[in-house]
Amino acid sequence: MIPDRKNSPAETDVQEYAWHALDGEFAAKALSSPSGGLSAAQVAERLALHGPNQLAAARPRHPLLRLLRQFHNLLLYLMMGAGLIMALLGEWLDAGVLWVAVIVNVLIGYVQEGKAESALAAIRNMLAPAATVIREGKRQQCDASNLVPGDRILVSAGDRVPADVRLVQARELRIDEASLTGESIPVEKSTQPVPENALLGDRSNMAYSGTVVVGGQGVGIVTATGTRTEIGRITRMISAIDDVSTPLMRKMNRFSFQLAVTILLFAVLTFAFGVLLRGHDASDMFLMAVALVASAIPEGLPAIMTVILALGVQRMARQHAIIRRLPAVETLGSVTVICSDKTGTLTRNEMTVQRIVTAGHRYTVSGVGYLPEGDIRTEDGVLCQPDNADLLPVLRAGTLCNDSSHVRGSEGWSIVGDPTEGALLVLGAKAGIDLLALSGAWPRLDSIPFESENRYMATHHRDPEGKEWILAKGAPERILDMCRWQHGPHGLEPLDVDYWRRMANDIAARGLRLIALAHKQGGPAEGPLSHVDMENGFTLLALTGLVDPPRAEAIAAVEQCQAAGIRVKMITGDHADTACAIGAQLGIGVGRPPVTGAEISLMNDAELQRIVRDIDIFARASPEHKLRLVQALQKNGEIVAMTGDGVNDAPALKRADVGIAMGLKGTDAAREASAMTLADDNFATIASAVREGRAVYDNLRKFILFMLPTNGGEALVVITALLLGITLPLTPVQVLWINMVTASALGIALAFDAPDHDIMQRAPRPPDEPLFSTFFVWRLTFVSVLMMLGAITLFLYKLDAGAGLEVARTMAVNSIVLCETLYLLNSRRLRRSVLDREGLLGNPWALLTMAVAVAFQFLYIYWPPMNILFGSAPLSVAEWLLTVAVALILFLAVELEKIVSQKLEQGRAARVNPRA
Repeated sequence: MIPDRKNSPAETDVQEYAWHALDGEFAAKALSSPSGGLSAAQVAERLALHGPNQLAAARPRHPLLRLLRQFHNLLLYLMMGAGLIMALLGEWLDAGVLWVAVIVNVLIGYVQEGKAESALAAIRNMLAPAATVIREGKRQQCDASNLVPGDRILVSAGDRVPADVRLVQARELRIDEASLTGESIPVEKSTQPVPENALLGDRSNMAYSGTVVVGGQGVGIVTATGTRTEIGRITRMISAIDDVSTPLMRKMNRFSFQLAVTILLFAVLTFAFGVLLRGHDASDMFLMAVALVASAIPEGLPAIMTVILALGVQRMARQHAIIRRLPAVETLGSVTVICSDKTGTLTRNEMTVQRIVTAGHRYTVSGVGYLPEGDIRTEDGVLCQPDNADLLPVLRAGTLCNDSSHVRGSEGWSIVGDPTEGALLVLGAKAGIDLLALSGAWPRLDSIPFESENRYMATHHRDPEGKEWILAKGAPERILDMCRWQHGPHGLEPLDVDYWRRMANDIAARGLRLIALAHKQGGPAEGPLSHVDMENGFTLLALTGLVDPPRAEAIAAVEQCQAAGIRVKMITGDHADTACAIGAQLGIGVGRPPVTGAEISLMNDAELQRIVRDIDIFARASPEHKLRLVQALQKNGEIVAMTGDGVNDAPALKRADVGIAMGLKGTDAAREASAMTLADDNFATIASAVREGRAVYDNLRKFILFMLPTNGGEALVVITALLLGITLPLTPVQVLWINMVTASALGIALAFDAPDHDIMQRAPRPPDEPLFSTFFVWRLTFVSVLMMLGAITLFLYKLDAGAGLEVARTMAVNSIVLCETLYLLNSRRLRRSVLDREGLLGNPWALLTMAVAVAFQFLYIYWPPMNILFGSAPLSVAEWLLTVAVALILFLAVELEKIVSQKLEQGRAARVNPRA
């Protein structure tokens, strides 16, 4: 939208106007911004109208509310209700044990949840605290929060831009907009209008709040402040995005509801059956129904599930993946699509020269990043020496016509200055050029710094023989205009413009950024070096192709993810050609054209949902585009992980099922909006985290299928006792002993099980796959029935033998505990037999917890205080052997069931595919 001259946007609303499409003079008039700046009265009036240049603060959640939120769990509601009923009936011991179980679950959840999100606060910290402004004809410092539309501000190298501004002066101004647009190198700024439909990264006459000036100086007119800025618009997007529940949480909530309904239904039916059909006293049957509820609730499940996730967090941290929200651990294991930023994640964020073209040869350069290791070879593989007559002038020009530094620090090699210039310094270092020695032999006499209007840099030198030279580097089309000659195999040759244009197109088609190098013998015509000296007479030396190369480990990680059935999509703010070139090296989007942000803007949601199924590279993407892409994938039923490092990534990071931020080069805003942070900014770490996430989910399933048969067996014991009309073999407090002390202690060991060897060869599990499959129901029923038969048989046997009720109940409890202890080994492999060395001895933690469970059971049976507390009694050796025999029968029966099931599955597979 273009403003008219009737109403000043500075006095109304400035958000919708396309200031980048306006001439600077007209923009100044439209914003009522005189060259001498605003008056104090105008500032006060506009500050009252537009408000301070600040982002709205998010109210932090009170710790007490976070604690109370932990009680919001259906299983905990059941446990609290059962405890309340026990207390009303005077069963204070049973009630106390239930309430302690609730408190343990709540405290574990509270501690592990940690701090609440603070994405908006992190973005607020990016705003500049002060600004240099022109007001009432004078330059002055003011608090950035007091800036208003129409203010004239000055920015220079090192400044953080304090508001969105339309530039009216720009001298060598370069701004790092990576955090906002994803552009991998600083953007050269100018004052010329650009098309109204230009994307954010192409608005070269605008400077945006929160971005950083890396070079030059500029003057701009404030066009937007506070929440009306681009960074403010992103905060509004974050605020509008609801947190996405994870697949595990959705499944667990569904499971908890189904389990609660089932338990209550059984309790009601048990009560009705006893009172109406068996004629039992209502109060006695009520106690039995409560005992049934206590026996069926897996009290340790919420706490142990949290502990398993927390252990996964610790293992991931050792692999440089820092998890901020526990459920994200498991969600990683169910990811079907990873949407990755390009710069710094898939690539090194270190510009590198990869190709050199001279008049007579084409060269490839090995080595990546700023490490000065690699060599230069001709296309047929011949190694080039540093004194190569064709290359030496090229390397010399790239090294001397340069204002950056290549330094080695404690963390390795880095560049101080422009990344593109740094790449040329590294190229010279690879060829063995000593920068200090060369600079001493060829001292610089003068220079013309790079300006976006001229698109070149030039330096004036004297060689060891006393001859003067002018060296130049810049945009190929600009350098070509200066040149009359080219440096050929045999010396000077007339410039072949068509050849160089073909070579430039070839390099650009490979996704490489072009820099041309030239020189001219002689010095300035008169006085210091000027633009007049650059008009003609130069010799073109070479074209160089630069790129931010992909990480070697990222290539392997992408391949590993694709083998695991996970699609990797690249969503970047960079140009389409560059994205395609990097994608081809990584194996992303090969053979499919990229889609640009401009094309996404023209699509409705249905079209975008169709496109994202097939396209893997999206270029020139804005924050809205990234958010829409994530939402489209989720509507297609995908579980989406999104990586990012900039403020522009924060909305999509928050909306994704797993937001993954960069720890080294990422912004605080991105880290706070994400569920996981990569401490090493490496895509390969994501593949490791996915592997760990799958292992966590496997271990959770093992634990659930280990724990629930215990509760099922206990519930069946109560129901069977009712049907047979006998005394309860288990009291509520004995049930809690089994569930909280022995079963929970044993189950923790499954969290330490190593991932299966083929875990990254499986396809991702379907997002809608239920937690309990037909197989789960069968195994749960099978083991529960075996446990019940063992406990009831021993209980009745001891009663018939004349033993006391306490001994009979202790036999029942001991048989269930020992069955659990051996069933722990069964649970290490859900479908494969554990009857081998690794299966029986591969998890030392399992052996340790089995020993601990048996030790606890000895205390339960033989320590007098425990006998009084739980109503247990000492057992003889013969009675112990009977309970051990029952446990061995269950262990061997489950192993036999696995073998039979495998045989049946193999038979079905053979019938479906006879040739397999």
